[in-house]
This record gives sequence, C-alpha cells and structure tokens, in this order.
Amino acid sequence: MFVDQRRFPFLADLRTQWEVIRDECLALPRETYQPWVQREMYGRGWSVYGLVAFGKRIEEALDACPHTASALTKVPHLTTAGFSRMAPGTHIKPHEGWVTTVYRAHLGLVVPEDCALRVGDETRQWSEGESFVFDDTVTHEAWNYGSSDRVVLLFDFARPGYEDMPQDELPASVAGFVRRGG
Repeated sequence: MFVDQRRFPFLADLRTQWEVIRDECLALPRETYQPWVQREMYGRGWSVYGLVAFGKRIEEALDACPHTASALTKVPHLTTAGFSRMAPGTHIKPHEGWVTTVYRAHLGLVVPEDCALRVGDETRQWSEGESFVFDDTVTHEAWNYGSSDRVVLLFDFARPGYEDMPQDELPASVAGFVRRGG
C-alpha cells in the first residue's frame, strides 16, 4: 500500500533538491552501478548505486554525491539509500520485501513515459521531482516500457513506532551483496 507522505515532512526538503540530486546521479559513471542481486525478480535491466546499505554507510559513494549525502542526513532513521536505475524494457516481477520495520520512498529523478509502480491494487507513475512512500512488504512490481532509463533515489526509513527496533535479518544473498559493498 502507498502511505500518505504528508506524514513525513522531511520529504518536502528532498523534493526541493531533486535537480541537484539528479545531476549528481547522472554524473556517476554508468559502470559504477551494480545489478541488484535478486536477479530472479527481473532478469536484467535493474541496477543500483548504493549510498547506505541496511545501516552501513558507503563512504566512497557518499563522497561522490555530496549534495545527495547532505540531503539524506535530513531523513530520520534512514536505513538504506541509493540510486535505482531501470533500463527500457525492464519488468521487476511481483514480489514482497522482507524488512517489516521500514517504509520505502522513491524520489523521481529521470522518468520516461510508460513506467510505473504497482503496490497492492494501486498503480502510480513516477514524476520527476515528486516522491511517494510505500510498504515494501506488500506485493509490488515495477516496469519501464519507455525508451530511456528510469532513475529514482530509493531510500528506506524506520516506520513510526519502529525507530528503536532491530532491523529484520537479511536474506543470505542480500547480506553477501551488502558485505561486498554492492
């Protein structure tokens, strides 16, 4: 399910900085993105540039994106952040996340036509400079049937009431990916 983002005033600050964040993202060499480890969900075409991985800061990546790094300091109880790129023709199959203590947010940076995210029974298209928040544990899927890459700043933050809870254990494949630094 999508969550009313008005509950999270820090998102307004991120939205005002979206162009600077986008410019830093687009300046990154394409080869610095890594395919997301759970390939069974999408096959090919989805890659990430990690900034914070399940509470672990990736200093070299944050140093390469200083404005983005600064903007992310305003997200309370941030657990994960990075740039998520979907190539044209990519479809991330319906799946459910495993981290029950966080909400996931997307900030649209580069959004071609014909790409969207479905969470539960609701489908939304990304918009450049706009954000939305959703519950990653609800069945969701994403697609980019446009002619160019879709790029968002993806980040997780603690759900209200879960700020001091330990994070859920990562699946072994994801934990190995995080330990290697993406």
